[in-house]
Amino acid sequence: MSQDEQKTATDRGFIGHAEGLLQVLARHPHRPAVLTADRSPVSAGELSALICRLARALEARGIGPGQTVSLLTGNTPLALAARYAVSLAGARLVYLYDVMPPKALAHIVADVDTRLLLVDSSRHTDLGPLLSLVGVPAVASLGPVPGCDDLVATAALHAPGPPGGHTDPHADWCIRHTSGTTGVPKALRVTHGQYKRCLDSLHIDAGDPPRFLANTPLSHVAGLCADVTLLRGGSVVLQSGFDAGPTLAAVERDSVTHLWLLPPLLHQLLDHPSLATTDVSSIKRITYGGSPASAARLGRAAEVFGPVLHSWYGQSETLGLTEVRPEEHSRVGRQGQITVGRPMPGVELVVRDTNGLPLPAGDQGEIYARSPGMMRGYWKQPELTAQTVRDGWIRTGDVGYLDDDGYLFLVGRCNDLIKLPGGGVYPSEVETVLLTHPAIAQCAVFGVRDEDAAEHIHAAVVPAAGHRITPEELRAHVTTRLTRGYAPSTVHFVADIPRTPIGKPDQNRLRSQLT
Repeated sequence: MSQDEQKTATDRGFIGHAEGLLQVLARHPHRPAVLTADRSPVSAGELSALICRLARALEARGIGPGQTVSLLTGNTPLALAARYAVSLAGARLVYLYDVMPPKALAHIVADVDTRLLLVDSSRHTDLGPLLSLVGVPAVASLGPVPGCDDLVATAALHAPGPPGGHTDPHADWCIRHTSGTTGVPKALRVTHGQYKRCLDSLHIDAGDPPRFLANTPLSHVAGLCADVTLLRGGSVVLQSGFDAGPTLAAVERDSVTHLWLLPPLLHQLLDHPSLATTDVSSIKRITYGGSPASAARLGRAAEVFGPVLHSWYGQSETLGLTEVRPEEHSRVGRQGQITVGRPMPGVELVVRDTNGLPLPAGDQGEIYARSPGMMRGYWKQPELTAQTVRDGWIRTGDVGYLDDDGYLFLVGRCNDLIKLPGGGVYPSEVETVLLTHPAIAQCAVFGVRDEDAAEHIHAAVVPAAGHRITPEELRAHVTTRLTRGYAPSTVHFVADIPRTPIGKPDQNRLRSQLT
């Protein structure tokens, strides 16, 4: 057998994550797999049948390999089923994020060559503004939506068994998009094989069986956590969005074992008055990431929830790279920042200088990564792909260093450097120090140019409840722990920090709102 024939045979034996999920669901068809926002249970058998019928309905519409299905959906059981049905049909999946304006969504719809747009009841009001900006070959709904052909009703006419064919590991599983706060969102491709390797490499200990509460968009990390949970034989509790009160209620009522939270959302849980009277003993794991976290707040979270905190660091281009386990939160760097952890299974990291040469432990440079879930490349942007992917390594654009034990510490983004006379300052360096002050709940640091094009450090600060602090006190706090050059020239006290669709501080909006 030739190498090409061997490769073809291996590819035919590949089992994608959607096909693997059907195998898991078939083992115990009567167990609950999904609990909806109104607490309606969906059994494993019901979810499996729905996925298969939707996949067959997609195939009947001519949807298959090489074609794109865009989802204008929220956290609904039908949207979750469609996530797997699109993959089962061999088509390419694209999410239309609910925090993006219609113009950005229209650009995505056109750019990814959308063949079919699926909308559910939670997002149907977004459909009109979107279609006024871009044409789509076909539109269908997941459940009854005025003016749309109901794909679920059509799917009910099909058999509940999986469609024919097999998943090509080299074909696109999805096109993910960055937040696009600095311009047009970047589109990146991930194959079925890459995503399956990523899921296989994640060892998430969150109970047996796990029960994950999805209260942030399934289009982001919550979707990955839902995939892992279901593949481990667990169940997913769906909520339309994050609200601290309903989150705590669901934890107690539904015995939730796993939460994924951005640090600001974790802070909201800690500040909610219901926390003191809520039974949170079912929680086995809280995974957090996406933005800097306050060491004091993390300490408080550990007191309340126990040793369950796990931090993830990664990017859209790489998915997960490193993890901090509960016992590793005491590992701090040169400026007191908590490590972002050591590489996850299958991940390789190296820190390089500006010439691309590896640096020794302790030296600061750009982080390069190779991971099971790293992208295939950017969609229709070969030049950008060539700039970012070097000899099989992703240039993350993040600056950091590794210590002698392989723990990674982040310093900032290469292009976020605030250039000052005599050197530069990375915003995260100042944010890390500000968050050590007990009077600060949240903060974001950014650079602002004056009329002479000179850059200055600005800080947006959300005071902690019951605390008052002056700009002078904050500048002194930073100066004492770093130097005077790191102290913000201007401090803005705000009620909240605007964030990008993936939860990071939105520096562009801060500049426009505050300066």
